[in-house]
Amino acid sequence: MENDKGDPAQQEKNKGLYTPQYERDSCGVGLLADLSNNPSFYILDTALTMLENMEHRGACGYEENTGDGAGVLTQIPHRFFYSIFSKLDISLPAKGKYGVGMFFFPKDETAKKHCYKVIREFCRAYDFEIIYNRIVPVDNSMVGQSALDSEPDIEQIFFKTSGFNNKDVERRFYFLRSSILNKIYFSFPDLVDDFYIASLSSKTIVYKGMLTASQLRTYYLDLQNPKYESAVAIVHSRFSTNTSPKWKLAQPFRCIAHNGEINTIQSNLNWWNAREKHMELIAKDQPYLSKAFPVCDQFISDSGNFDNVVDFLLRASRSIPHSIMMMIPEAWQNDEKMEAHKKAFYQYHDALMEPWDGPASICFTDGSLVGATLDRNGLRPSRYCLTDQNTLIVASEAGALPVDQASVILKGRLQPG
Repeated sequence: MENDKGDPAQQEKNKGLYTPQYERDSCGVGLLADLSNNPSFYILDTALTMLENMEHRGACGYEENTGDGAGVLTQIPHRFFYSIFSKLDISLPAKGKYGVGMFFFPKDETAKKHCYKVIREFCRAYDFEIIYNRIVPVDNSMVGQSALDSEPDIEQIFFKTSGFNNKDVERRFYFLRSSILNKIYFSFPDLVDDFYIASLSSKTIVYKGMLTASQLRTYYLDLQNPKYESAVAIVHSRFSTNTSPKWKLAQPFRCIAHNGEINTIQSNLNWWNAREKHMELIAKDQPYLSKAFPVCDQFISDSGNFDNVVDFLLRASRSIPHSIMMMIPEAWQNDEKMEAHKKAFYQYHDALMEPWDGPASICFTDGSLVGATLDRNGLRPSRYCLTDQNTLIVASEAGALPVDQASVILKGRLQPG
């Protein structure tokens, strides 16, 4: 991405002194997971309690009830959605055979029709069928006026797979989402802040918004339903540093929740832009990957672009731990105690990608694997504990969740890298 801060046309699009490339944050982040992979409402409910206990890590505007952002990422709550479809007398495919998109639509009906036209166009291109459009029930009575003024219409679109191997479904959902966003943003640039896909997957879903940590559970009525079950929940309370909060910039994103700043972000984006041009020239065995370009988005935060690249690497057949280690390597060069194979891993990938450096604590998941990591210098804290119920708790600070110490079998703090 070129540096366009001196471009008058871009400055006009940026609306005054606001420059989206300066989006940074320093937030609260947490992870709760049942490592036995037993979905339950307890995981969601407890994770939301953790989020509410980190209210002080988020921020609000000049109105106390307008938050910088809060959200939760979970697995697809199949039992909850099944109960909804049963009442509608609509057949919901088996778990993993369908996907759900969390869409932020503009309030303007004409603009929304344009968005739906593009969505249907790419559904046909990628062999998906829309089986249901659901208006997500919300209670915005507690939300501040600034958040209400930019509140989107939030809808869930359910997609059924057809005509291809379901092992490829996540990759197809990735290209479906990328194609929709790129077409709308390039065709209708005024919708950059009004249209957004918070998540689109057969594994995970994101509920988020321009809310405070204590408003999330109340705002989204779905999150109060005891049938909403997940084995994983990642939560985030946003503190937007010297920047403007937006609904789309709330976290978690599609794979990660990030507490900190990526100080090398402009360099990372410039290198990635150059890398895309090279990949377009040499892509022979996986030519479809170029359909996702541009991967990075100049109208989203540093964390959002980090997530975009992680997501791309996942669809390029890397695991999520592999992708995270590529982007946030340890300080391996002079570590004499590091295993040779691990040092070789970092040395090899050092030739492929530069580090995304800065003080950071990151929780991540692809819907099956969960994890957390710190930057190479350990400049952001992160604490973890494992209970005798095989429940993993990770948070950006100690005490985010009351835990009976008699049930703890392992605890500590994440180390640098």
